[in-house]
Amino acid sequence: MNKIYLCLCAGILFFFTSCREKRDKESKIPVAQVTKAAQAPNTENIGITLPVLDALFFEEGFETALQSELKLTKQQLQQLKSVSGSYVAALTEEGNSFGSARQASQSALEEIKKIIGDEKTKGLLQLIARRYAQGNIAGLLPTRPNAIPADTRIVVNAPAFRMDVYQQGKLVQTYRIGVGYPEFPLPTGMRAAEKIIFNPTWTPPDEAWVKGKFQPGRKVAAGSKLNPLGLIKIPIGLPSLIHGGKAIEKLGDFASHGCVGLTNGQIQNFTMLLARISGTPLPADSIKLFENAKTKTKTVQLNQSIPVELRYETIVAQDGNLIIYRDIYERGTNTPAEAKRILETHGVDFSKLSSQEKMALNTSIREMNMDSRGKPIATFDINADADSNSAIKDRNREQKANKGTVTRTVKGKKEAYVPIAALKEKGYPAPVNPNNG
Repeated sequence: MNKIYLCLCAGILFFFTSCREKRDKESKIPVAQVTKAAQAPNTENIGITLPVLDALFFEEGFETALQSELKLTKQQLQQLKSVSGSYVAALTEEGNSFGSARQASQSALEEIKKIIGDEKTKGLLQLIARRYAQGNIAGLLPTRPNAIPADTRIVVNAPAFRMDVYQQGKLVQTYRIGVGYPEFPLPTGMRAAEKIIFNPTWTPPDEAWVKGKFQPGRKVAAGSKLNPLGLIKIPIGLPSLIHGGKAIEKLGDFASHGCVGLTNGQIQNFTMLLARISGTPLPADSIKLFENAKTKTKTVQLNQSIPVELRYETIVAQDGNLIIYRDIYERGTNTPAEAKRILETHGVDFSKLSSQEKMALNTSIREMNMDSRGKPIATFDINADADSNSAIKDRNREQKANKGTVTRTVKGKKEAYVPIAALKEKGYPAPVNPNNG
C-alpha cells in the first residue's frame, strides 16, 4: 500500500504528563519547575490506537528505533505494520459512530501484545513517551494542574476545545478550536512552533477514507478550495499541525487527524499574533501578498521558537467555578478524587463546601464521566473519601468500539459549570479576546 503522509494531520498519541501537586494560592506558577529528564517517562496513561501506530511508522527513524532499542525482528515489524495498516485501510469517515476512545486503545494494546509480548509492549510505550511526550523542551512542562504560564507560549487544552496565547505570562488571546478524532487523538506534552507555511499543499494518503474528489498520491495544490489544510499551516512536531480550513461548525468538536483545527479567518489572525510574540517581522501587506499568490507555497521562519503546550485537563478552576469538561478521549479523569485534588491546588477544602455545592459537583462529575453510549468511563463511589478514590480502576465495559468509522462528533453536553464561592478570583484565566471563528 503506497501511503504518503506528507503534511497529513495523521493522529499521533496523547500522553498524560502533568503531575498532581499543590499550587501556590496567590501567585502564578513558573511552569519550568519540573524533575530532570533522567526520570523514566510516564507510560501509565499513554493512549495508542492502531491508526496512531500506522502513522508512526511513517515518521523518520521510528522503525529503526524499534529495531535497535527493542530488538524487534523484521517479522514482528511487518506484523505490526500489517495489523495497523489493515485497520486504517478499512476506516472511513462516514457517519457518526460515537466510538470508544478507550476501547480503541485497549484493542490496539491487545493486538500489539499478541505480536511482541507484554514486556516489549511496555518498551514500545516507553520509547514513544521518551521521543514524543518529553522532547527537547520537556523542562517547560508544568508541575501542577491548571498551571498559569509565566512565559511566552501557546497552551492547548483538548477537552476544553481551547487554545490560549500567552506573552510573558499574560494571556492575550483565546481561540475556540477543533481537535483530533478519538481514533487520531491530539497528543499532549511539549511541542514548538518554528515556522509558518502559507498556501500549503496536501498529498492524500492511500487510505480508504480518501475518496470522492481526492485521489491517493495526487497532490492537492496550494490555494485549492479542496485543500483541507486551508490557507496556512504551522507544524508543531510531526505529524501534528495548527492549521486552517475548518468549517466554523467543527470548532468545539472532533475535526482532525491529530491536529489543532481553526477556520481560515482564525488562522490568519493567529499567524499575525504568532509572528508578533516571536519577534518576527510579518507586515499585514506581506501576508496579503502571500495569500494572493495562492499557488505558491511560502515558508516564514520564526525569529524565536514558541513553545506549544498540549494539555488534557477535564477539570479546571476558573474564577468562582469548577468547570468539568467531557472526558472526550475517555481517560477516566472526571472523578470526585480528581475534583478534590484540583480544589486543593487552589486552596479550597472539599469538606468545607456547602451541601448545594457538593451536590452540584457530584452531579456534574457523573454526567461528564459518561461515554458516548451513556456508560461510566471511570468507576468510583461518589460517597467515598478522596483516599479510597485515588487509585481508580477502569470499568470493563461490554460494548465494542465501532471500528468501521471515525468518531466525528462529541455526543452529549460538553461541559458543566459548578459555582464554588471559595474559588472567587482563583484559578485559570477566563478566555481573553475570544475568537470563536
